[in-house]
Amino acid sequence: MPSPNHITALILAGGFGTRVKDLLNGLPKPMAPVNGKPFIEWIVRWLKAQSIRDVIISTGYRAEVLAEYFKALPVPEMNVQCVTEPEPMGTGGGLAFAANACETQPDAWLVLNGDSLIFTNINSVISALKDGEGVMVTRPVADTSRYGRVQVDESKRITAFDEKQPGEGQINAGVYLLRHAVLSTFPESRPLSLEYEVFPSLIHDSSGLIAHPVDAPFLDIGTPETLPLAEAFISENLGQFS
Repeated sequence: MPSPNHITALILAGGFGTRVKDLLNGLPKPMAPVNGKPFIEWIVRWLKAQSIRDVIISTGYRAEVLAEYFKALPVPEMNVQCVTEPEPMGTGGGLAFAANACETQPDAWLVLNGDSLIFTNINSVISALKDGEGVMVTRPVADTSRYGRVQVDESKRITAFDEKQPGEGQINAGVYLLRHAVLSTFPESRPLSLEYEVFPSLIHDSSGLIAHPVDAPFLDIGTPETLPLAEAFISENLGQFS
């Protein structure tokens, strides 16, 4: 199994942040200031606490802002590179482009969104990878009607992705650990979505995609309602960061 120091994290930070754009004065959403640091720096500091040292940030909108910030090495002992997508490529396309641009082949890729954070334990996610080609971190919720549901069998293998419907169940938490070899199976089309194009195909493979349920603090800063919650969220979980 890969160890954290043989995993590269890929943070997807290329979106326009349309819903919160007016609150950020033109800043890219992952650069939203939270407790004296950009939100995305807190993600990098959490990765450091999980013993992951190599990070690629896939940028798009206002890419120069992120590149300039991380050029100053704000998080010691972390290798952070910014790669700018020439055009919006989707979550799968962004991963493939960044891997090719950096010419890196880690044992596995940890894919995260630059506007959300969930405090899962990476070693436990790695352990789940022994049973498949990839792992999706999921969250149990009382009502999946806002999200869509991840269907899982008794061995935690994902069998289907259902449309939004009421009732309790598991939802996609937006964190994925994928073996590097999976990238070679990606379709050539761009933009390419992990969630809607890669994963539905992967779950039909013999090894497949494994769900790793985590009931942990989670925040997505992508709406005007949730962005103001970020200060308290970080303050209440300072022990999660390095």
